[in-house]
This record gives sequence, structure tokens and C-alpha cells, in this order.
Amino acid sequence: MRFDPPMNPTVTSTDASGFPQLARSPLAFARSAPAFTRALAAAQQQPGGELAVPANLSATLAGTASPAAAAAPWSVSVQSGQTLTGIVRDQMAARGVTISNSEAMRLAQNVARSNNINNANLIHPGQRLSLDSLSPLVNQAQAAYNASSTSAVNNSPANTAANTALAGTAQVQLLLRADRTHNPVLEKTIDRAVDKGFIPAQDKQAVMNKIVQLSEQHRFAPDDFARLTLMESDGMNPKASNSRCHGIIQFCDGPDRGAASAGFGANPKAILGHSVLKQLDMVDKYFEDTGLKNFGPVGLDDLYLTVLTPAARNETRPNVALNIPGQQAAYLHVNRDTRAPITRNSILAGLHQNANERLGTDVAQRNAVQTARMSAYAAQAAVTEVH
Repeated sequence: MRFDPPMNPTVTSTDASGFPQLARSPLAFARSAPAFTRALAAAQQQPGGELAVPANLSATLAGTASPAAAAAPWSVSVQSGQTLTGIVRDQMAARGVTISNSEAMRLAQNVARSNNINNANLIHPGQRLSLDSLSPLVNQAQAAYNASSTSAVNNSPANTAANTALAGTAQVQLLLRADRTHNPVLEKTIDRAVDKGFIPAQDKQAVMNKIVQLSEQHRFAPDDFARLTLMESDGMNPKASNSRCHGIIQFCDGPDRGAASAGFGANPKAILGHSVLKQLDMVDKYFEDTGLKNFGPVGLDDLYLTVLTPAARNETRPNVALNIPGQQAAYLHVNRDTRAPITRNSILAGLHQNANERLGTDVAQRNAVQTARMSAYAAQAAVTEVH
């Protein structure tokens, strides 16, 4: 259950029934395609749907493929409620490779063919699936990363051309181990969630990879997302609820609000039946609908306001009271006094303090992006006061 006072819905206006309406940014769907999407569009595919690797890269890919990955069988047993597309996406994520939903669907067809399954939508619990057909893609992603790392040291025209071709043919984005080790708050939060039973141990790496992927798409810090969930759901509890808001970021009911954006407007409580991994897909949709990326690089305050009250993002002065109706968790108010207003600075202080207390360690150091954002707000406030 939820440990904080109920969060207020994301509101800007009300409809005829009195329900608050979600503010959707006019730029929410004007997102430029990320590099991964552009690589997907440019990738060459054979008529059968298999990945087409240029002949001049075959030796490179073969030379960098992991021998263990090539030799070890890769198979899974279907669990109740799973789909082949979901299995492909989650298994790839567990190996540090993120793919889009459309790419997961394409690869699921390949897996179905390799397992002599006529209909990729018809699999059953207990069925054993070979995923060996996905191994070349994982190896190619590793090859692309190796080539990219080499070019940082020796950025010759030949290497640059090879890297570009590899990135285009791999059709994947490798989430580097180094990237994951620079997010201590996220790591501690996920470890804590596993200990509490919020996340199955086998999903741990996939959850980490998915959050890093979302952070790149929507331009926020992975550690800040962890701090948000520590406030909203005690750190990624998929069953957190306050009767009107549910899940890891508290998707609220009502027309055009969080639950509706995630596709659960008719039955918000159904969100509670889905895993953290599935709810992260809902988070992706919600962040896109609310135009989060357009505020990037996104600071912790804008990230949290996107969940709490998107319209409040328009007030950028750090110490001005935000229009957030109702009493919130004491952490969010100035000096943790619920009679005091909520400001951007009080949100920052509260989320850091809450994370410290829940994780039992000092993890509140602001990253460079957040510091820069606050400096900009402070400068804007100073100019306003002068004039």
C-alpha cells in the first residue's frame, strides 16, 4: 500500500463532470526520432525478415562475437500470461540490449519460425522456446559497441565508416555496463525493490535496462526516476495504491489522466495486476503524452511535476508557490510543513531527503544536469526581481 498521503491528480482544467483534465503538450507528439529509431529505419533487411549484414562486415562481427554466447543454448520456458513478443523484448533487455516494440514483434516472428510455430500469438505455459535465433543480434550489438569504443581512441575515417554500418545493421542499442554503474540511487532502489519482492530477481537487469532506455528517450537522469518512485510507490512497488492512483508512479483515474494515458481509463485498478516491467511501458506512454522530453534535459523537479501536476511545470521560479491543490506528503512542502506551500526547491529537497531515509545512505548529491537547471532558474528569478 502507499506510504505517503494521496498524490493529487495531474490537472489543468475540469470537464463537465468535474474531473480534472490532463494537460497534453502541443509538442508532445513532435518528438524527433531518436538515433535508435533512425538506425532501425535505415537498417537493411532480407525479404524473409532476417537481418542483412553487409559482406564486408562479416569478418568483423564474427571476430567480436562472444564465444560463450555463440556456444551456449538459449532457451526459456513460457510462463502464464506471457506473449512471444514480450519474451523477446525482456530476454534481450536482460542481455543489455533494448529494442522497440515493433522490432520485438518482428523478432518474435523469427523465433516462431525457428521453433516451427505457425502462429506467433499462440504459445502456452510450459512450452520450451529456443531463442538461439536472437544470439547473432546480441553479438552484433556487442560488435557495434566494441567498434564505437575503439573509435574513441582511434577515430579514423575507416573506423567511423565501419561503426556507422555496424550501428545500422545491428538494429539495437546496447546499454553499456559502464552506464549502469553510474546510477547509484537507481541501483540501490532496484536492489531494495527485489529484496521487498516488488521486482522478481530474474527481472532485475531488464528493469535497470528499461529505465536507462527511458531516461535516454525522455532526457532525465535514471537516479531521479528512482527518487520519484521512492516517493510515489516506496520504490517501484507495482501494487502501490491510494484507491484512486495506482502503480509505480501512481497513475490516477479520471478522463485524460495518468491511467487513461496508459490505456487503463476504464479500469485503473487493473494496473496493479501488471509487473514493474509492464508498468514501465505505461510510464513511457505517459511521458510521451505529457511532452516530458520537451523540457529536457529534465531536472528532478520537472520529472516529478510531470507525474504530480504537469501544468505546474510552467512556473520555473525555484521558490515560488506552485499551484498544486490539496495537501501532499510533508516531504514536498517547504520545511516539511504541510501548511507551507510547495515549490520547486522544496520538491528537490524533499525527494532527496526521502531517498536518503528510505535507502539508508547518502545518495542526495545532485548531478551536473540538475545543478545547471537550478542555476538557470535562479538566474531567471534574479532578472525578474531586478526588473
